[in-house]
Amino acid sequence: MSQPLQGKVALVAGATRGAGRGIAVELGAAGATVYVTGRSTRARRSEYDRPETVEDTADLVTAAGGQGIAVPTDHLDPSQVRTLVDRIADEQGRLDILVNDIWGGEHLFEWDSPVWEHDLNNGLRLLRLAIETHAITSHHALPLLLRRPGGLVVEMTDGTDAYNRVNYRLSFFYDLAKTSVIRMAFALGHELGPRGATAVALTPGWLRSEMMLDNFGVREDNWRDALDRVPHFAISETPHYVGRAVAALAADPDVARWNGASLDSGSLARTYGFTDLDGSRPDAWRYMVDVQDAGKPADVTGYR
Repeated sequence: MSQPLQGKVALVAGATRGAGRGIAVELGAAGATVYVTGRSTRARRSEYDRPETVEDTADLVTAAGGQGIAVPTDHLDPSQVRTLVDRIADEQGRLDILVNDIWGGEHLFEWDSPVWEHDLNNGLRLLRLAIETHAITSHHALPLLLRRPGGLVVEMTDGTDAYNRVNYRLSFFYDLAKTSVIRMAFALGHELGPRGATAVALTPGWLRSEMMLDNFGVREDNWRDALDRVPHFAISETPHYVGRAVAALAADPDVARWNGASLDSGSLARTYGFTDLDGSRPDAWRYMVDVQDAGKPADVTGYR
């Protein structure tokens, strides 16, 4: 099996579950050493109170063919992030890939609730978790990443720049969080590009994360059972799909062409030729505009 990232070192910040876990595993499958962080461990759960742990993610990375290293970290604590980066520097002497996937806000935002009605403390904490964590992590990790040319920073978000620019995203706080991350990648592109590194914003489509599957009362092996209730869920994708997008970017010697750009898993699949686990190529954001938002019946023909 080809491992184009053999010898590369990655940090996936926020890799306990969902997209972060899928990215970590696919980087491992491509041969990378992957440091995975999060607050949920086998000894202690975060406020999510879910079973997924960073240790489990590290084991999956190793099983996929890489080396997974779990480092429990609260990315709102600069001292913990500094200690994490110092450890990577001591153990590896390099950092080639940084994925900022810290989020933690599912239980904090209120759908279609205007800012004056939304719980203020929850909204402000959501912004801290979604934005401040990324800034803290980049501040401490980028000097190590810049030691060698060719580094890649991936800012994970929800929605492309084109989509979010014209669509209200659930609430004031959620909208601000997800669009801010896109702008982070743009700004980092300006700062990293002249120094030999690349920054991009990346979004999955409709993600079949552990939490999403639980919400719909299905598992990955029977996820289509949810289509009777949520027909447009037919366009959904596994976390491995966006993971393969990150692995493809990291292995691309011409990745700098994307510097500062807003990307999505579906369009990158067409560019790089990878597929989801079932061999399909879901193109969720094009589908959202053409079918779901247009009020048409669910039909993924031509979109996966």
